[in-house]
Amino acid sequence: MPQHLAHVALLVEEYDAALRFYVDTLGFELLEDTPLGGGKRWVRVAPPNAPAGGCALLLARADGNRQRERIGDQTGGRVGFFLHTNDFATDYARLRAAGVRFREEPRREPYGTVAVFSDLYGNLWDLLEPAKRP
Repeated sequence: MPQHLAHVALLVEEYDAALRFYVDTLGFELLEDTPLGGGKRWVRVAPPNAPAGGCALLLARADGNRQRERIGDQTGGRVGFFLHTNDFATDYARLRAAGVRFREEPRREPYGTVAVFSDLYGNLWDLLEPAKRP
């Protein structure tokens, strides 16, 4: 039976602030925002032009102190999210102009061109244009 990764949950403080960052700043598309009752929502976003049925971020409002303590550090300080592009220079310039905070200057690695940025909570992301394979 075929399987695929459908969602990755990302703890957020508040849905609307998270949407402003991921949709308005990063340019992600809002796929779904469904009220679940009790102030909870099922909120999914994905990069623009992502394949239909591809993996999406599930923006999950933290519930309780234990989850709130993990906001911004779900991966122990490592890069935990990888945003691939086929035009690094254009996307890097667009994200910087939108106020995204990059932690380093772009660099070339054997696997591609990359720069680390942080989201509004401090989670680390790679903006990555993979190297062309011969």
